[in-house]
Amino acid sequence: MFARVTISQLHPDKVEGGIRLLQESIIPAIKQAKGFKGLLSLGDRPTGKAITIALWETEADLHASIGVLQEQMAKSAPFFMGTPSVETYEVIAQVEAP
Repeated sequence: MFARVTISQLHPDKVEGGIRLLQESIIPAIKQAKGFKGLLSLGDRPTGKAITIALWETEADLHASIGVLQEQMAKSAPFFMGTPSVETYEVIAQVEAP
C-alpha cells in the first residue's frame, strides 16, 4: 500500500469552507479513483494547518491518481496560504483497532 501525504496551510478565516469543500467535493471525487483505499484528514482549526493522508492499493494507482489530485488542488487553491507540500510513502505498517 502507498500513501500521499499533503500538508497545507489554510487561511484561518477559510477553514470551514475548506472542510466543506473536502466533504462535498474532494472526498467523493477521490473515492472514485482506481485503487483508493482510504483517507485521513487532520486539521488544527485555529491555525488552519491541515494534513491529509490518502491511501492507495499500489504505487501505480497512487501515480495514476495525479490528475484527481491536481483537479482537487485547483479547486482548493482559494483556501490555501501558499502551496501545499505533497510527498509519497510506502505504508510500512497499518494497525486497526480490534
